Order: sequence, then C-alpha cells, then structure tokens
Amino acid sequence: MNLIFTCGGTAGHINPAIAVANMMKERHPDCRILFIGAKGHMEETLVPQAGYDLTCLAGSGLSRGKNLAAVKQNLHAVKCVLDGVKACKKIFREFQPDVVIGTGGYASYPALRAAQSMGIPTCVHESNAVPGVTTRMAASKASRVLVAFEESVQYYRHPEKVEVVGMPVRKEFIFDTKEQARKELGLEGAIVVSAFGSQGAKVMNETIADMMVLEQADGFPFHHIHATGSFGKEWMPQRVKAGGVDWEHCSALDIREYIYDMPRVMAAADLVIGRAGSATCNEIGASGTPCILIPSPNVTNNHQEKNARVLEAGGGAVVLLEKDCTPRKLYELIQSLLADEEGRKQMSRKLHAMVRLDSAEKICGIVEKLSKR
Repeated sequence: MNLIFTCGGTAGHINPAIAVANMMKERHPDCRILFIGAKGHMEETLVPQAGYDLTCLAGSGLSRGKNLAAVKQNLHAVKCVLDGVKACKKIFREFQPDVVIGTGGYASYPALRAAQSMGIPTCVHESNAVPGVTTRMAASKASRVLVAFEESVQYYRHPEKVEVVGMPVRKEFIFDTKEQARKELGLEGAIVVSAFGSQGAKVMNETIADMMVLEQADGFPFHHIHATGSFGKEWMPQRVKAGGVDWEHCSALDIREYIYDMPRVMAAADLVIGRAGSATCNEIGASGTPCILIPSPNVTNNHQEKNARVLEAGGGAVVLLEKDCTPRKLYELIQSLLADEEGRKQMSRKLHAMVRLDSAEKICGIVEKLSKR
C-alpha cells in the first residue's frame, strides 16, 4: 500500500497526519508513506523527526484584504496552486499512491486536487467544528470527508460522504504516565506548561513574560515550561529579562521555541495553558491534563472558543478569554487550580471521558477501504 499525507503550516495540521501515519505503519509495516507540504513551515521539522519522507512545494495562503498587496498575494497563491498540482501529478505517477489523505492547511490543496483529477481516492480530515477554506474546496470531490465534531456534518453538501471520527492523536499522549514522564524529564514538584501554537501568539507571549515577574516575586512556586513559537523566539525571552528575571540561570523556568516532546511534557504537567485548536483540545483530552484554555480571537467563525466551551461544559477545562487575561488574573487562576488537587483529578477524569481515543484507528480503517477501490 502506498499512501500520501498532505498537510502543513501548523502543528495542528501536521501532528494528526503523523498520528494516522504511525498507526498505518503498525497495521501495515510494508506500506510506503510520503508527506507533501509547503516550504518554510513546521512540516520541514516535524515530519522528518517522525521518520517520514517529505516533499515540500512552494505555497502561499490567501489574503482577505482588498488592497494591491492582497491582490498580488492572492495571484501568487493561485500560481502556487497551479504549479503545485502539476508537481503533484508528476510525484503521483512515480509514487503510485493508493490514497491521498489531507489534514488541513493550504499546503494540502494541490495534492488533493491533483489526486482527484487523476481518479485517486482522497480522504479529507477537518479538525475544527467549522470547515476551513481548503476543506470546503476539496470536500465536494473527496471520496470521504472526516470530521472531529458531530455538529460539523451540517456544513457539507454531501453528508453521505461525511463521517465523525474525532481527532487523531499520537499514542504517546495516551499511554505516558505522569510518574514516568517526570522521571524522564528529571522534574519534581508542581509543573505548569504554556504554549500558544507553533508560531506563537504575541499577546499571550507578552502576558506570560510579565507573569514570570510575578512568579519570581513569589519565589517560583512551580516549574514553568513555556514555548514561544517561531514568532516569539527572539523578543519574548528578552522581555522576560527586561522584567528583571534572569530566566537563563533559573531552574524553575524553561523557555523554548517549541516543545518537541509535548506528549511527555504534557503527561508530566499538573496544568496546561494554551489555545483551543482542535488538535490541542484532543491532545489535552488524551493526556487528561487539567487545562486553562485561552481561545484565539483571530480565527474564522470563532471556532476555538466553540472548541474550548465543549471541554469547559464537560468539566475538563477552565476558559479564560484573551480580552480578560491579565498577567495577575492568569497567575491567580493557576495558583487556585494548583491548590485544588482533588479538583484537578476530577478534571482529568472528565477529560479522558470526552476524547475519542480510537480516532486514528477509525481513519486507518477508512483509508484501507478506499485503497481497495
């Protein structure tokens, strides 16, 4: 069996594809897998680290603006798609894929479009409650459309092709234990993890930087691991230093660009603070780590707050809107949750009850059926 996974841009699109690819390799050790993504993005790091071959094409997202710069960007994006479709057809003739699986991001559209034009079965997975642009464009001709939420089915013109499968997460998020994870990390005491996407969020990086000053004033009551994202890796640590915190020589603070071993770190943590993308919510649910979710206000259809409210309603998360999130308020909320051990245990149990742990297996079963066509 030959499979192509196409995704890109952010870890939220890439990690679900890796989770399914890992499961397919377990079920079919001799299957060949190739990833197709876009140049200059996270897939160039995450996919090779996972042990898979990757081909990257030139790509560009669409602009919603109406000025000249936006028009030029959109013309460039169209050219990238046309060139990408041509390049993918050449790749497919050589690789002979049985199925092409897309998990989101504009990088995935050329491969899906090329496969559909060549009669190759395609499977599209949408992680958010409301479908993104790529999913909407690819869904009408896709062999199957897979969604994470039941409420998503209503947005598709051909509901007979849509199946609710949840969000695939890597096995490590499910099977790591807190004790083993802490031992491997060499950490003890209370542990708090904060991350706001692979690129980072400026407002939240500023908030976390200023909150670290409060942590220092209290003698660092917990070990804090923070991921700045690619956009914050230079200035965010400098802001912490400007606040009087010598984080580089402080054992309680660990500031990184990206947390590559997130399954282990999340398993070790007492509390996770982050955005509310579907991938993040499902990884938190699989690990059962109590969380504070701060949805991004800058996403289509406010889908992150919708995701976050699902976990909050189930008792597994506390939601704090970005507009209400000051360093002091966030710090006090962290302290309150860390002080309530029984409450966090209940949150963990409720998170485990909400997540679909067999999502990757379901997707693999669908891919296997498509490959037999």
